[in-house]
Amino acid sequence: MKHLKEYTAYASGALGHDAFYATLSTYLTLFVTSQLFTTSNNSFNQRMITSVTVLIMGIRILEVFCDPLIGGVVDNTKTRWGKFKPWIVGGAIVSALMLALIFTDFGGLAYNAPTVYLILFGIAFVILDIFFSFNDIAFWSLLPALSTSSKTRSLFGTVGRFGSTIGAQGVPMIIFPVIIFFSQLFSGTHGSAKTQSGWFGFAIVIGIVAVAGAIFTAVSTKEKDSLIRSETKKTHVKDVFRAIGENDQLMWQGLSYFLFALSYVVTNSLLAYYFQYVLGRTDKFFMIGVITTVLGIISVVLFPSIELLIKRKAIYVGGICLMLIGYTMFLVAGTNLMLVYIAVGIFFFPYPMIFLAALMTITDSVEYGQWKNGTRNESVTLSVRPLIDKLAGALANGLVILAAVNSGMVGNAKPSSIAPAQLLKFKGFMFFAPMILLVVSAFIYLAKVKLTEKKHQEIVNALQAKLSAEQQGN
Repeated sequence: MKHLKEYTAYASGALGHDAFYATLSTYLTLFVTSQLFTTSNNSFNQRMITSVTVLIMGIRILEVFCDPLIGGVVDNTKTRWGKFKPWIVGGAIVSALMLALIFTDFGGLAYNAPTVYLILFGIAFVILDIFFSFNDIAFWSLLPALSTSSKTRSLFGTVGRFGSTIGAQGVPMIIFPVIIFFSQLFSGTHGSAKTQSGWFGFAIVIGIVAVAGAIFTAVSTKEKDSLIRSETKKTHVKDVFRAIGENDQLMWQGLSYFLFALSYVVTNSLLAYYFQYVLGRTDKFFMIGVITTVLGIISVVLFPSIELLIKRKAIYVGGICLMLIGYTMFLVAGTNLMLVYIAVGIFFFPYPMIFLAALMTITDSVEYGQWKNGTRNESVTLSVRPLIDKLAGALANGLVILAAVNSGMVGNAKPSSIAPAQLLKFKGFMFFAPMILLVVSAFIYLAKVKLTEKKHQEIVNALQAKLSAEQQGN
């Protein structure tokens, strides 16, 4: 295959990238609530959990508005290694170091000097978030630079999502065994006991995987020069937000995807709580990783064929309908482990396809914005997707903590201690609210997103004809 090495490298980078993101967005909150603040002083525990949560949310929401500016910096980068690769590798290294740091108690400061801990945690998290943004934006912005063909982009996006699926869904498969292994290695524990040292070891493993994937991507992929890409101009600060705001298809797809991402991240983040505090079966949680990895690979592999058959719009909306069926199955599953697994399968199977459909539309909006406004902005445009994911992740972190605290699912609580009223609140966060968000997301997509595969090809043809005429005229 012509691009086999590049496909493999891009998939590897996506694997490390999404393993990192899953750890940060889904399991940091579990570390904070179940391992970090579990002292005998419940008032202190809840105060610190709330403080860390507010800090994370505040930093991520404020930093979200920096993402387009980061995209502008990447767009203006010119090095012998290209526009994106220095940020892919450098961002991965710095953010991996900070990830390991925030999965500690900062040498006991979390308990002995909580204010100092919060300050240092905040500084580390800001550094992590900024450099992960550079890595994230540069990695996905590389996609339109690999080809201007929707078909080739779709293949790169597919293999990227293949790697993402293995990375993100592999985390729940390995998280508890890896934590237990390092707990025994560093703390001398026995059985299934988990310690802070175990979580720290797990964070180091994830950081190494992310850095290795970033380096492989940088070494083995190549930006393609083309007439269309040659029209890129220097991006000024005032141009950054205008490029996004004037791209109506990017904005509508972004809004629909935000509602979709928020619903998915909330439910996915609460799955670990469901197994720990509702089912009482953390020993069976690894099966979630097995199920989602297998189904994710199948879903990603099928995407190009299904896209040719029914196109992105049907994939996006039909996938949301299938996820709603999965939610319904969750509601009737209760504590039946087999039914829960089935519900997870139905809920998750369409997720990679929906992500890819959204990613391809956002990627194609690079040319749409160039055609409509006369300026090509690759990284600025592609910064919207990670911006949305981080905003959704920040809000989801807050909702997850709110759900955990209000449902009594903190510290050493047991399934038997969760009252029916608390369980109903938990289901409201995990199931009912996300279902509403998904329905709204589908309606917005159907009504407002018009950038189809056919429309994009027409735009590419028009741009090539225009630029060729201008080149001949000169």
